[in-house]
Amino acid sequence: MIERSQFEESIPAVPDGGSTIADTGSGTVTEDAIVGTRRTLCVGGDRPIRISAGHRLLHHDGKCSRPHGHNYEITATVEGAVTQEGWIADKGDITDVIDEWDHMFLVEEGDPLIKAFEASGDSDSLVVLDQPPTAEVMALVLERKLLEALPETVTDVSVEGGVRGLRRQ
Repeated sequence: MIERSQFEESIPAVPDGGSTIADTGSGTVTEDAIVGTRRTLCVGGDRPIRISAGHRLLHHDGKCSRPHGHNYEITATVEGAVTQEGWIADKGDITDVIDEWDHMFLVEEGDPLIKAFEASGDSDSLVVLDQPPTAEVMALVLERKLLEALPETVTDVSVEGGVRGLRRQ
């Protein structure tokens, strides 16, 4: 976080023909002072993005090897440079990527359920991952999907999620 005194010291003078977008009271801010500035955007921090999805862990010895579902709470943190549009990324683009998994069933490649979903005509509700669909793998896959979907000005993406109602102690 930058303090006001640091901010005011960092404000460049308006070049001839420059466009003013804000006045701090003690100096003028140009678009150049904002565009390109590195910032962090947290989507779902105070109110997590919620999705419901089914899965199973094919090679698990316990009850998680059976098809079941969870309500997930997801938070995405995006770091990057502020664009001409005034943001790092469009929040709607972030939630769109995450919402692709809402009411879907996630399985690992090679799971016999894939053929069952295809035979029943429900293959459009299936997400096939290269790894077991654990919460950890899901977070990593979502991070990669977000990096692909968001502008090149985004440099880092972090996704945290868990089953609704469970919290780390």
